Amino acid sequence: MDKKLLDILACPLCKSPLIYDKSQQELICKADRIAFPIRDDIPVMLEDEARELTHDEIDALSK
Repeated sequence: MDKKLLDILACPLCKSPLIYDKSQQELICKADRIAFPIRDDIPVMLEDEARELTHDEIDALSK
């Protein structure tokens, strides 16, 4: 994921900054507790495509 692109992207729901998870190829919004997929190097920033984070994933982000 391009650092410049990551700097300008924000959650489409709450406008919070996103965290790039390279291993899962997702952009994570801690505020909404959802993850947006990245497919073919393109972030899919649609609410319907996002998945809810598990409690374990949320806890791991807090550490």
